[in-house]
This record gives sequence, structure tokens and C-alpha cells, in this order.
Amino acid sequence: MSIVSSHEPGAFCWVELATSDQKAAKAFYGELFGWTAQDNEMGPGSFYTIFQLKGHDVAAAYTLDSEQQAGIPPHWTIYVSTKDAEATAKRSAELGGEVVVPAFDVYDLGRMAVLKDPTGAFHNIWQPGKNIGVGIHNELNAFCWGQLNSSDTAKAEAYYKALFGWGAKTGSDGGMTYTEWQHNGTPIGGMMDLPDGAMAPSHWLAYFSVADCDVTAARAQALGAATYVPPSDIPNTGRFAVMADPQGAVFAIYQEN
Repeated sequence: MSIVSSHEPGAFCWVELATSDQKAAKAFYGELFGWTAQDNEMGPGSFYTIFQLKGHDVAAAYTLDSEQQAGIPPHWTIYVSTKDAEATAKRSAELGGEVVVPAFDVYDLGRMAVLKDPTGAFHNIWQPGKNIGVGIHNELNAFCWGQLNSSDTAKAEAYYKALFGWGAKTGSDGGMTYTEWQHNGTPIGGMMDLPDGAMAPSHWLAYFSVADCDVTAARAQALGAATYVPPSDIPNTGRFAVMADPQGAVFAIYQEN
């Protein structure tokens, strides 16, 4: 089991669901991944849900307010750990990114900022306080991979390498070019071009590990999910599918060979 007590700067450290129906989302992911849910009050009628797997924090969820729902669809967000949220946000702007929300304290749990890369993909940074981020990952039914679908992979590669010190290994297989993100030499995610004619902007896609891609995809559909990419083989690697939960938040599942 991949239990963690800290995340090095530059590592993915948290995944968070922004949804239009928190209660329904808790039911869906509880049934699909076996997550339990712990609600933490943020204000009158407002809760931040911590999902847990085997007693460890695995993800979180909150409800978009009415104003946000008018322009922001439900979505998953990936966080990257940093030693200094202000310094990382400043560096992002210097590299052509946008500081959407400047660094701020989240009680005594940590400090965060919302950034946008030069191609338009949102990503959050987290400076740990009492909360380091997820306590379990790279385990069945936990986050295992972050993929950037980008409108300009060359620009994105330069940005993330400079901001987080990631390595980038690009190769082609079956006519598709794919870049593997590496953190201290360890693969942590990937990047690919947005498909021609895609209506979506550049974005990050969260992958969750599963024992059987086909069974999990079928289960997700039965629970009301939509299928964007049906279970498909990744040569010499595994099998994946891209789904949208009943509220529309897109995520991927991955079965390792």
C-alpha cells in the first residue's frame, strides 16, 4: 500500500472535486471506489468533504456556489506541493502563467494558490501546514496519474519544467505523441495534444487506479456516469477509460498490466 506522510516539492499532493451536488458525488464515488466521506463545516450550510480510503485521506470535494455554477462546470483539480506558495505563484507569472487566486492561508492546514499555465490549464499549488495532502496514492481506487491535455505542448513543457523542475520524456507509439512527466526521475503523469477540433480548453485530467478497467467503467455507467473514452488498451502498459460522473466532472481510470 502506498501510504505517504509527506510530499516533496513538485509532487502531486491533492485531488479535489468541485461539484454541483456534493451529496450525489459522495454517493457515486463511495459506490465506485469504496471511499468513505467525512464532512467538515466551512460555514452555514457549507461543507468540505474529505474522502478516505482505508483510513487515509484520498481526495476531497466541495460544492460550487450558485455564481460559480453559472460559468464553471463540475471538475477535478490537481494540486502540486511547494515549499513556498508565494514564490511559486510569482515564478508562474514570470513564466507566462496567471495567478488566478493569490496565495492564502487555509486555516492552519496549509497555504494555497490557484494558477493557470500559459496554455490555459488551471492547476493549484499547496504549501503544507498541518495537512500534507493525500495520505494514500498509487494504490487501487486512489489517484495515480495526472495528465495535461494541452493546446500547446511545447509551451506547456517549458513552463512546468521551469516551475516545478519536472523532467519530460516524449515518445511516439502508434502515431500518437505522448510526454511523460517525471519528478526526481519517477514518472508521475503525462501530457498530450488536445484532439483536433476539441471544444475543451487545456486542462488536467486525474487518473485513479482500478483492478479491472472494464468492470469499473461498467459500474460507473450503472451509477449514472457518461463514457467519453471506452476501456482501451495502452500498448505494453495497461488499460484506461475516461468518464464523467453524473454531475459532469471528468476523470479517468487506469488498470496496470
